[in-house]
Amino acid sequence: MERTTIRVYNTMTRQKEEFVPRNDNRVGIYVCGVTPYSHTHLGHARPNVIWDVIKKFLRSQGYETFHVQNFTDVDDKIIARANEEGIPALELSRRFIQEYLDSMDALGVERADLYPKVSEHISDIIAMVEQLIANGHAYEVDGNVFFSVSSFPEYGKLSNQKRDELLEGTRFEVDPSKRDAADFALWKKAKPGEPAWDSPWGPGRPGWHIECSAMSHKYLGCEFDFHGGGSDLVFPHHENEIAQSEAATGETSARYWVHNGMLNLQDTKMSKSLGNFVTVQDLTKRYPKELIRFYLLSTHYRSELEYYEGKLDEMARGWNRLNEAVVNLQSLIGAPSVTCEVSAEDEKVLGRINEIEESIVEALADDFNTAQAIGHLFDLTREINSYSSGSEKISRPVLERAMTVFQEYGINVLGIVREREVQGESLVEPLLDLILEVRQELRMKKEFSLADKLRDRLGELGIVVEDTPHGARWKLEGVNRDAHI
Repeated sequence: MERTTIRVYNTMTRQKEEFVPRNDNRVGIYVCGVTPYSHTHLGHARPNVIWDVIKKFLRSQGYETFHVQNFTDVDDKIIARANEEGIPALELSRRFIQEYLDSMDALGVERADLYPKVSEHISDIIAMVEQLIANGHAYEVDGNVFFSVSSFPEYGKLSNQKRDELLEGTRFEVDPSKRDAADFALWKKAKPGEPAWDSPWGPGRPGWHIECSAMSHKYLGCEFDFHGGGSDLVFPHHENEIAQSEAATGETSARYWVHNGMLNLQDTKMSKSLGNFVTVQDLTKRYPKELIRFYLLSTHYRSELEYYEGKLDEMARGWNRLNEAVVNLQSLIGAPSVTCEVSAEDEKVLGRINEIEESIVEALADDFNTAQAIGHLFDLTREINSYSSGSEKISRPVLERAMTVFQEYGINVLGIVREREVQGESLVEPLLDLILEVRQELRMKKEFSLADKLRDRLGELGIVVEDTPHGARWKLEGVNRDAHI
């Protein structure tokens, strides 16, 4: 297939670049995962949904993807909470890892190909630390091993900061055994009550940053394609990761550094450590997953995103229009009044639908601009609504072409249109169609009172009935998932 040129904003160069994978067809992706010491919140969902879309779009362009996402299952915060609960640190992290995976499943996020954990890669981490010491980039002091920032002249290239600027503007962990304030831990000496592993420097555990260097190198090699994470990880985590990886291997770590903006709750970054978060489990009980994805993708991934109570209810109005258009399409395609012929006017409509699809692809190819892509789906909604309401004869090929675009991008790539509505597999849809058939028979028998009662009762349940020249249609008003017919 002919691929569209994809341009990606690279944090390293601070500009958009043409995407050229290391291998022609296989795209290697490493995304920094969570530290599982608390509940999975909406801020965690944003990068996962973004990368879900990126992977699916790349595959729609004929690429294969291999996605690695780590779990930092050994960390100061995990240890502190585990001690509070009186359980082993790894038991705590296992619990929250499962919640995380369940939450992403509930959002329709495709799982990564690999989820490596720190606790399962200690030997790989030790090997990389040994290599850094051998290369003159790290040193051991009393069972601790530190990376020597001064040994890596390019330190600061990702965050675009000089070392002296970093020293002035950053609060570094104070440790008198470090040679330089900017040096950071690769291996931490064991402390009482903490998990520890044997190493050449005595019992201890890895520092925060070394895990991603070791695991990305093990599974993706040097200079893999994409390295992703939140903008809050640019410094120090990703800066340190670059220094470690390149000092150990002598090669570039990743080609494209992709960072998503923060999700804010009342102007403050949604964060477990700050305690200001909304859990994914809570939201998926109250709203459809497609609506949550619609909200997360309605803003460009590099921009910050605001959340407040009632935000999803506001977003539901626009989201409903997309789903109503799909339901109406499904209904019309099966209507007996629809023709298989394609007139000259129909050809013009088909041309406009093709142009809209091209615009969707161009938006996604331009630094994965999901907000613009969604805007073009609304263009398709307006086009097909105008066509179906303004044409005397409706062509099934036109409707099916529009449905194909909704299926490919509204469902397969973006995941914002409810799949059951496109495929018509739910019990609700055929039941409503049956109710409307009965209502139409009542109207033909002039039993208008009973027909109106059916319409009004459906309205109370959030289902609006519209009478059109092509028959009655129904649409969902709001997103109440608890209503029963």
